[in-house]
Amino acid sequence: MSIETEVDADATTGEDVDALAGRLGEAIADLPAYRRFAEAKAAVEDDEEAQERISEFEQLRQEFAFARQMGNADEESLEKVREAQADLHSLPVMAEYVEAQDELQDRLETLNEAVSEPLAVDFGGEAGGCCQD
Repeated sequence: MSIETEVDADATTGEDVDALAGRLGEAIADLPAYRRFAEAKAAVEDDEEAQERISEFEQLRQEFAFARQMGNADEESLEKVREAQADLHSLPVMAEYVEAQDELQDRLETLNEAVSEPLAVDFGGEAGGCCQD
């Protein structure tokens, strides 16, 4: 899918930009990297063992974050979180998800750079950010 990039600056309206943004979103959804990510995400969501390990990891991570806030975090707790994450990522379905997520993130960063260049601003950072200095 190609997106028309030449736009008459005098004819560009907010609606034109909105339409281009919608077409960009559709084109991104058609990318093999996005489709792979969506399929991997669905597989993780449908995998009972992965969901159990995600819950265990999140519980340990939250406990560690709370302990750190209270000044009670120790190396043993951190190691438990790391082990739970490694255990989670050892599942083939989760390894595929992480790989697909990384691939999509790289592709989206490339697209962000292409959009950001003519704006002289980090489009993705500004679109998703709050208070930028």
